[in-house]
Amino acid sequence: MSQRIAFVANPTVEAQGACAELVRRYGDAPIERADVVVALGGDGFMLRTLHQPFARGVPVYGMKLGRVGFLMNQYRAEDLRERLAAAQPATLHPLAMHATDTAGTTHAALAFNEVSLLRQTNQAAHLEVALNGAVKLAELVCDGILVSTPAGSTAYNLSAHGPILPLDANVLALTPISPFRPRRWRGAILPAATAVRIRVCDPHARPVSATADFLEVRDVAEVEIAEAREHPVTLLFDPDHRLEQRILDEQFVL
Repeated sequence: MSQRIAFVANPTVEAQGACAELVRRYGDAPIERADVVVALGGDGFMLRTLHQPFARGVPVYGMKLGRVGFLMNQYRAEDLRERLAAAQPATLHPLAMHATDTAGTTHAALAFNEVSLLRQTNQAAHLEVALNGAVKLAELVCDGILVSTPAGSTAYNLSAHGPILPLDANVLALTPISPFRPRRWRGAILPAATAVRIRVCDPHARPVSATADFLEVRDVAEVEIAEAREHPVTLLFDPDHRLEQRILDEQFVL
């Protein structure tokens, strides 16, 4: 029996046109009855797709129709069923963010790439960093800090000079953004089970925002971050375009 395919597409003209062509060729199953979801767009659209509830039960195969496509396969309308049958899975475990703002409200969100904290004004952020309840940095003066998954380690984390993490390494990257003090601290690689707590030392005078992928919370006082293994998603990749190999190859890009 052939797979039932559901298509989702970025609202751009290019992605919508490609979606119409693929639906004409292969049909379009309802999401709730699909065996696989094909996402058409760039990495930003893929992240939004992974945040949809259906992505936790149905594998997602992306095709690039956007500016960035690290999480996507190349777009081609032909032989889609054969490509899906041969595709190899990659399981991603997101981060769970619980950010408490200065009013005392807690905001929860998942992040498949990273959770980042950034200063909101021209003043540097002053942050306290604790791991598994133990304070490791009493005061980090910086523009911000992020916790990245292996899948997200080649994105914002890499731009902030953080390490590239193999997909199966079972670790997270803790990376400062433009650190001023301590001057020589450049981050850490953490076991994936580590519970990270970041406290804003002076949240009213030096306000900080926290972002989980694309969800931003302003004026945070404390942020707790931990891997959410209970919410895995599965991405599918062509055998010659595996995510594990692409992450490895990024370490040799000059």
